[in-house]
Amino acid sequence: MPEIKRCSWVTSDPLYQDYHDKVWGRPVYDARELFAKLCLDGQQAGLSWLTILKKQGNYEMAFVDFDPYKIAEFDQAKVEELLQNPGIIRNRLKVNSIIQNAKAYIAFVEAGNDFSRFLWDFVGGKPIQNTYSREDSLPAQTPESEAMSKALKKLGFNFVGPTIVYAFMQAVGMVNDHLVDCHCYQECQALAGSFRK
Repeated sequence: MPEIKRCSWVTSDPLYQDYHDKVWGRPVYDARELFAKLCLDGQQAGLSWLTILKKQGNYEMAFVDFDPYKIAEFDQAKVEELLQNPGIIRNRLKVNSIIQNAKAYIAFVEAGNDFSRFLWDFVGGKPIQNTYSREDSLPAQTPESEAMSKALKKLGFNFVGPTIVYAFMQAVGMVNDHLVDCHCYQECQALAGSFRK
């Protein structure tokens, strides 16, 4: 059986391989799912994504499946409780950022806005198809991620710098950054054809 060709950043960790093969680069349009992913990517700051991936289930439990309305009600006592939770990154700024982002998300949608459409508009509503053949060719940020970062910060989100935002855009399929010889490249390219109008 021939060896499966994956992007060169993927390690031999089965969890990482599964994430790469089934999640990374596949277009996500659900607003709540996008909110959750944006929060998780913010937790990655200064760490590897695999570190956060291994803790994702713990985050989903600690932050009630990333329900922004429930998170927005977290008080200081809840923050202190979360900071004792070994299953998540026990960083006060990062814990508070998820609460702040939940409040920003609620304010945005309750003003009658569509969070998914807002984010996808930065790439023209459909995935950007890149054609990178080497990992060192991938950018850390782009004009689109800079614009999205600036807009999110203006809405009150934090831990949404342009590099974090670009990692988010890659993960949720706003850009197809699978290397062209990766077995997922064409699949994600085909998924881009079914984007939401």
